[in-house]
Amino acid sequence: MRPTSLLLLAAALAPLSLAVAQNVRTTGKIAEFYAQNCVNCHGAKLEGGMTPANNKVPSLLSEPFLHGYDDESIAKSIKHGYPEKEMPAWGGALSDKDIRSMVIYLREQQFLFKRGQIKIEKLPETFTGKSELHNFQANTWVGDLIEPWSLAFLGADKAIVTEKLGYAYLIDKGKRAARPLLGLPAIENGGQAGLYDVVPHPDYAKNGWIYFAFSDPQTREGKPVSLTRIIRGKIKGNTLVEQQTIFQAPGEMYPSGGNHFGGRLVFDGKGHLFFPIGDRGNGSNAQNLGVVMGKVHRLKDDGTVPTDNPFAKDPKAFPSIWSYGHRNPQGLAMHPGNGDLYDLEHGPRGGDEANLVLPGRNYGWPVITYGMDYPGSPMPGSEGTAKEGMEQPVTYWLPSIAPCGASFYSGDLFPKWKNSLFVASLAAKELRRLELNGNKLVSQEVIFKGETDSNRIRHVIGGPDGALYVLFRERIARLTPAP
Repeated sequence: MRPTSLLLLAAALAPLSLAVAQNVRTTGKIAEFYAQNCVNCHGAKLEGGMTPANNKVPSLLSEPFLHGYDDESIAKSIKHGYPEKEMPAWGGALSDKDIRSMVIYLREQQFLFKRGQIKIEKLPETFTGKSELHNFQANTWVGDLIEPWSLAFLGADKAIVTEKLGYAYLIDKGKRAARPLLGLPAIENGGQAGLYDVVPHPDYAKNGWIYFAFSDPQTREGKPVSLTRIIRGKIKGNTLVEQQTIFQAPGEMYPSGGNHFGGRLVFDGKGHLFFPIGDRGNGSNAQNLGVVMGKVHRLKDDGTVPTDNPFAKDPKAFPSIWSYGHRNPQGLAMHPGNGDLYDLEHGPRGGDEANLVLPGRNYGWPVITYGMDYPGSPMPGSEGTAKEGMEQPVTYWLPSIAPCGASFYSGDLFPKWKNSLFVASLAAKELRRLELNGNKLVSQEVIFKGETDSNRIRHVIGGPDGALYVLFRERIARLTPAP
């Protein structure tokens, strides 16, 4: 059963601490409270979005509400919650008057929406825009998709796209195959789990290897567990054959839960494969060198461990670790000129980061962070935003934009964008462009921004034709220069 609008209203209140709740009571600034605490899941205009566990959040602006649309039912749902559906009970932090104020605010917004004074605009199939350096146009390249996660070109006119639910489709001259690719392993897709990156080997034209990252479902002591796994195979017809496991952690490391898997894949052109694995919702994993979670890893393209990895000779460390102290990396990109590696990762509540990833370095999570805990309090165990021996981000975002896939532009259609890092954003529904110089952010701009859930951007990559391909929730758009 999908989350209800009532569930979502209470979920929006969940990040509020008791201190913030007291401020709401004394100031009555409900709208300000909503803007500060609820927009990431519910949208700036109550139009809906996604929860941190990747569940769809319907609009709060119209019916139906599963547990009743009248004022009393809404207030009851806020007060008592539905924990089994991720809806917390909020009565312990908000008084009955506070809850009534929330109901009134909701009704006001619904009234304005019905009168047309609140408009939720979906980005059209075709649109134009102006950035600081280039004008562009966007056109749908491939539609009829469900949560596309990654795209890889296998030639000038051929590509492959993955969907979070566990499907991959071949694309020929902009047309998606009618049937998904056969032969993929079993894939867990609950919460943030799913089928992630797909990347061809740098010598794909010669060897035919294609690499996939996904959430691998296992069972331990009768309970479901999962962790990021990487395989490679070759496509014959519409089937993945000759499969080999490139990375799979020991079964005892597999945790339960559905958060923070990582899943990006990057080759360095020197025979190495980099990939991140998130902390899986347990911050202590990120500082523990004996487990794979909360790390960026480096392997040879055949899955063996390079002898020059920073912890390859440490008997207490997992040998594939390249860097540690990472929370939830969902983007990984390498500069085409100098080989600098950057990860983009979600903070808790605020504190999303872009990091220059260096071998053996500690990126601090959860000891240091620019974010705070979801209830609005400092992260447990956090020692502030900086500590000796821990790296600082190149930049961070407050509030969260939920950065996801990222890639450096190296094409010729937009010459002034060359070597810029393009970043997809889920919560903010933005495409951003960053100019970087090592560990320094030179400049940053929003290329375009959407409003509705369909405008969440999972990934952006450059194609062999020099265009930028942007993965929205239901389609892939192609950016080219405006005529």
